[in-house]
Amino acid sequence: MGAAFASKYLKQPRVTLCFFGEAAVNIGSFHESLNLAALWKLPVVFICENNRFGMGTPIERASSLYDLSQKACAYNMARTWVDGMDVLAVRETMQEAVDRARKENAPTLIEARTYRFMGHSMSDPSHGHYRTKAEVEEQRRHDPIKNLTVALETLGIINQEYLDELDQKIRDAVEEAVAFAERSPEPEPQELYTDIYAE
Repeated sequence: MGAAFASKYLKQPRVTLCFFGEAAVNIGSFHESLNLAALWKLPVVFICENNRFGMGTPIERASSLYDLSQKACAYNMARTWVDGMDVLAVRETMQEAVDRARKENAPTLIEARTYRFMGHSMSDPSHGHYRTKAEVEEQRRHDPIKNLTVALETLGIINQEYLDELDQKIRDAVEEAVAFAERSPEPEPQELYTDIYAE
């Protein structure tokens, strides 16, 4: 809220994007933030990445409301939900919300319904405890990166040669970064205080 307030106060055309998981909508700071954003008419877009499982708890066991975008109704705020697995749909939805924030200084709550293929942490396997292997594999068919790639290939915007070159560039960049990190000396202890604003 501070960043969004600063943009409005300084009359800058900036929009603050705030990303969080669906489990966060049941905590106090979520409601306080939405209330303040609506009350002060701040240029902020709240993006709830609803992957259905906060850690390992299904949303049905944690929230009495499944359509989480409706939480915005309590604050008289624009709201919508979007298929978070569709890159182009997300882009269009985000553009509308950003335009609203810039033109009207009005916040929006977007619920992006998505799916987490991996576990929540190293102690959480991708399937077995609260999801079946079949469910995860079914959801992988909706992988947004793969589906966008297919769409762009179909439109003739990219081809396999381009994808192979891009993949190699990324691998090279990662390998170079790892090599740089491994050959770099350990930082000195006083580096802990670099860029600290207050002691």
